[in-house]
Amino acid sequence: MKNGPEKDIKPASTQSDPPRSADPLSGDQQDDHQKRYSQQVGKIAKRKLNAQRHVTKTVWSGLGMMGLVGWSVAIPTLLGATLGMWLDGRYPDTHSWTLALLIAGLCLGCFNAWHWVDKEDKNIHRNEEDEDD
Repeated sequence: MKNGPEKDIKPASTQSDPPRSADPLSGDQQDDHQKRYSQQVGKIAKRKLNAQRHVTKTVWSGLGMMGLVGWSVAIPTLLGATLGMWLDGRYPDTHSWTLALLIAGLCLGCFNAWHWVDKEDKNIHRNEEDEDD
């Protein structure tokens, strides 16, 4: 037996160390990361709710846009063909006014349709940017 006070010495492996986080970020960095993540989730949720609210508007505006594009091509084409037929009847010549004005009306209608689609696309993107802010 020993004549002195016994010392309790624990092996190093059994001493309790504070638990280490698997995330290498510090506390402030974790808070910042969580805030950014929450903001991203919030934006996505807001966009999803907005899309669900405006689904009927989107469907009807899509159908309206198809009608607008169709008529904006069809009307100048038909007007060009009609004017060409009238010119061919009034002033017969070796070349066909009907074919020339039909093609001109078709080109004008396609340009007009492209203009409307481009304008609507810009409005949609502008609205999405405004909703994100």
